[in-house]
Amino acid sequence: MQLAKKIGLLGIESAFAVLVKARALETQGKSIIHLEIGEPDFPTPRNVVEAGKKALDEGWTKYGPTQGLPDLRKSIASYISRTRGISVDQDNVCVVPGGKPIMYFAIMALLEEGDEAIVPDPGFPIYESMVRYQGARVVPIKLQESRGFSLDVGELQSKLTDRTKLVILNTPHNPTGGIIPTDDIRELARILRDRDIMVLSDEIYSRILYDGEFSSIASMEGMLDKTIILDGFSKTYSMTGWRLGYGVMPKWLADAVVKLMVNSNSCTAGFTQRAGIEALEGPQDSVDKMVAEFRRRRDAIVKGLNTIPGFRCQVPQGAFYVFPNVEGTGISSKELADTLLNEAGVACLDGSAFGAAGDGYIRFSYANSLENITDAVERIRKVSVKWQAAAKV
Repeated sequence: MQLAKKIGLLGIESAFAVLVKARALETQGKSIIHLEIGEPDFPTPRNVVEAGKKALDEGWTKYGPTQGLPDLRKSIASYISRTRGISVDQDNVCVVPGGKPIMYFAIMALLEEGDEAIVPDPGFPIYESMVRYQGARVVPIKLQESRGFSLDVGELQSKLTDRTKLVILNTPHNPTGGIIPTDDIRELARILRDRDIMVLSDEIYSRILYDGEFSSIASMEGMLDKTIILDGFSKTYSMTGWRLGYGVMPKWLADAVVKLMVNSNSCTAGFTQRAGIEALEGPQDSVDKMVAEFRRRRDAIVKGLNTIPGFRCQVPQGAFYVFPNVEGTGISSKELADTLLNEAGVACLDGSAFGAAGDGYIRFSYANSLENITDAVERIRKVSVKWQAAAKV
């Protein structure tokens, strides 16, 4: 027996592959500082954990509605309406186990073989993986360091064709921490609103923003019925293992997503959904404290990396990643990432894992303690002697 050919079209998420390598080194006794995984190192807020435990005690352990519990969908609709300045109701909400199913289901529901999807480059690798799996063509839009890792709206417009059916946006952005400025989002809306194109707006980091206010393209004139908002609980509430995400979209698309959901997952666990209600409606001080601490770590790692020869690191405006340019080291970003893991004990990701435009960059997650981040910078500095010597030869 052989696997179906389409399986060969699927990519992977390299963070998990590097994590496996790092764990293997740890079993050999090597000290590793983990800056590869995009996972908050903070505990899930206590009130959320207690809500989950209470839900278990109350018997929320059975099948539930495929689209999600009505109470959670109502809470999500209220939250999205309030924070995005739009009007949606629970019929527009689909609750799923994590954020990735919304990517998967939206792409499956919207793209035919031969269609085109514009995808950020560098960008979260699952976007490209799923578009290719569906038989559609990936059209990369380069995110430019000179623009704070945002896109050029004019360049995106030049890539639109009659086959363009989907544009994927991610702000704040993984892997760079960049954002798309509000004026650019407004211009994108002007370009897209009269075209037969949907927008998948990945807003999973919307609450982890350090400067200014978050802007969603769904809030722009004419875009509510053309946008799928992807959000969830993993990053904001440090609930990665709870597997709880959602999409907000036009009802005609939500009906299709429900069909895909019932054919794959049946439903999302009820007790995690009850915890999700508490996360949205309960105290938010834990989120504020987490973001404040991320800001401290961001400032420390940017300052530290910019003192290392060959590194050039911008200050990210959101998420919890830095994406330094390492071309000045004189070695490839892949070789550098491997060197940092094996010689410095610092786990990180080669930028090319996020697309061709990521070559020459490294992604570090600063979802680790300030002490470990400081240690990691010093380890990198010590290993940098090697490439400095090579450059002189």
